[in-house]
Amino acid sequence: MGLFWRVLIILPLFFAYVNCEYFTYPSRHTGKAELAGFKGPDSLATDGGGFFSGPLVVNDDVTATPGNQGGTTEVTVGKPGDDILDASLADGNDGVGKANMIEAATTFKGSWELFLENGGVSAMHLILLPKINQALMFDATVWKISKIKLPGPPCRHVEGTNEEDCFAHSVLMDIDTGKLRTLRLKYDTWCSSGGLDINGRLVSTGGYNNGSDTVRILDLCDTCDWKEYPGALANGRWYATQVTLSDGKFMVFGGRDFPTYEFVPPEGKKNTHQDVVDFKFLVETHDPVENNLYPFVYLSTDGNVFIFANNRSVLLNPNTHNIIHEFPVLPNGARNYPASGSACLLPIILKPNEDRRVIPAEILICGGAPHDAYEKADLQRPKVFLPGSSDCARLDFTKRNSKWKILNMPSARLLGDMAVLPTGDVLIVNGAKTGSAGWDDAREPNLNPVLYKFKTDGTGSKFTVLNPSNIPRMYHSSFAVLPDAKVLIAGSNTNPGYLDDALFPTEVRVEKFSPHYLDPNLAMFRQEIIAEKSNNQLKYSQKFTVQIRGNGVIDQQKLQVTMYSPPFVTHGICMNQRLIQLGILEFNKDVAPNTNDIVLQAPMNGNIAQPGYYMLFVNYNGVPCLRSMWVQILP
Repeated sequence: MGLFWRVLIILPLFFAYVNCEYFTYPSRHTGKAELAGFKGPDSLATDGGGFFSGPLVVNDDVTATPGNQGGTTEVTVGKPGDDILDASLADGNDGVGKANMIEAATTFKGSWELFLENGGVSAMHLILLPKINQALMFDATVWKISKIKLPGPPCRHVEGTNEEDCFAHSVLMDIDTGKLRTLRLKYDTWCSSGGLDINGRLVSTGGYNNGSDTVRILDLCDTCDWKEYPGALANGRWYATQVTLSDGKFMVFGGRDFPTYEFVPPEGKKNTHQDVVDFKFLVETHDPVENNLYPFVYLSTDGNVFIFANNRSVLLNPNTHNIIHEFPVLPNGARNYPASGSACLLPIILKPNEDRRVIPAEILICGGAPHDAYEKADLQRPKVFLPGSSDCARLDFTKRNSKWKILNMPSARLLGDMAVLPTGDVLIVNGAKTGSAGWDDAREPNLNPVLYKFKTDGTGSKFTVLNPSNIPRMYHSSFAVLPDAKVLIAGSNTNPGYLDDALFPTEVRVEKFSPHYLDPNLAMFRQEIIAEKSNNQLKYSQKFTVQIRGNGVIDQQKLQVTMYSPPFVTHGICMNQRLIQLGILEFNKDVAPNTNDIVLQAPMNGNIAQPGYYMLFVNYNGVPCLRSMWVQILP
């Protein structure tokens, strides 16, 4: 290939900053925000400072695509007569045979749509529920107000008073129509935790005050409401983290004033203090202003539990309760609440006929703040908003000699979220550039999402600055990856209550973001999963078939099949978010016109993929299918 054509293919992969003069969303509170020091999106295009720790890799020399139009795309639809869909390929072999990260190149930087003007509640907590395709959003009962009322009695009796609270603090939202259904809560969910059980029900733990020791369950039906079990936990769990184990059971770690953990009891049962395990690690990682709440907790592929708090991380054996390894300290500030960086588990990649004893698993942690950021922003007068961290750190916690690999983001970020996309790339979104978590404790909204390109060939990964929203999403923002591969964005409340006249008003608008792979010019690559011809209940290691339909002849080497576990999202932490790339055993072409069968192998055990529901995506040339299919892994 000539040099000229190579340059044309490579140029669209360069990365960029962007302003946002082209947005047409209704501007809310602009005048008051201007007076208070927020000058609008255009003032936020520059970096907010931050830490630098090498090696640093960043490319930012091209401006982003103006507007929400399609980007420039290098696409070839075969040669005359061969009818094979093809595209420019991004380099990157992941080291597991034919499971290459192959994608069509595009300069499209994503697009935003305002999905719902009023979501009823500010989505402090958000999770996509399986099968019913509804997003559960809830905040806290302590405010006794929201933007939507219960349809009728009974109202909630406010404990210790004669008041009745007739506002809803929890809603189910249809992700296609936006229709809302209110749910009733009695026990406070403020800063709680959660996860899906084997049957797709949400099991929620902890919260504030009368909700701190509560376990809640929400089943999947048109009329289901919360079932609440106060006193089920032995310790209060406020700002705690819940993780799912290989057998589907839950552990819950930490919480304010409780450096302990416990297993979540079965429905209707109660833990005693004998069920609580003291966890010295949470004492040792506690700063004067905490910085170790909402620890990042993930099940390792070897069955141990990885826990990161503040700037330290360990592997815990959940059976013996022994810490079996501690990793090097991550430098450059604190990462957990209230410093509030964000984290995710990177894709777990399986080979066909997988036989490795240990499957690599890596965590990615991005952003955060100096150890004294909360003290400066919340306790000091006048407030001082320290620059957040601009680095991302990556660690393989299945290797005992693993060290942090640190890269630099295009801009500083705290209070952000990290969504693992169906392709395995990571969308870093929401947050601020300076300050800390807390009421009115952050400034400089970071309106531009950043795409982190996942590769496993050891050559490093890159960042792309994407098109911005014009809605600041600060403290208490959230997200959900949707079946159509868009990303739902909601929440943001830096205020102790629902305020419309604050510098950053309480946000109830809900957006959808279309990432780079939804460039209209790439629509030809989107496959359709034929659910009725595909297996949707799986056993471990089982061979199963997914049938797809699309235009043209498919090249097996450019297929990627992934399974995604929807996370419980709050405070920059995405509990149990997990994406697994499956090994393709066979590819049977033309089982019907424009129809093909993919024969896959399910994950081998619950350490790799906990039992429960996953969204299965088929990606072709790096472009996700039209809609994912729900599959259930049975224990």
